Amino acid sequence: MFLPKYPGNPTPLPAHTHATTDPAPVRRGLPAISISTGAVVAVLTGGVVLTALLAAVAVSAVSVAIAAVVLRSLLREHKRR
Repeated sequence: MFLPKYPGNPTPLPAHTHATTDPAPVRRGLPAISISTGAVVAVLTGGVVLTALLAAVAVSAVSVAIAAVVLRSLLREHKRR
């Protein structure tokens, strides 16, 4: 009941017998790009500098947030007295 039913004698698909008249388009390779070592060093140095600046900004933001929480806590205690 749950077994699939396959056809007894499947008919083969018709084969294409006509030949293409147009040749396949020729794919051209990408032009060779030469990158100097100075450019690679400049990009890597810029990446390192930008990463260091981003880390410095993140550390500064965290320290400012901690200082704000501490000051708010001190001012709240001062107002209660």
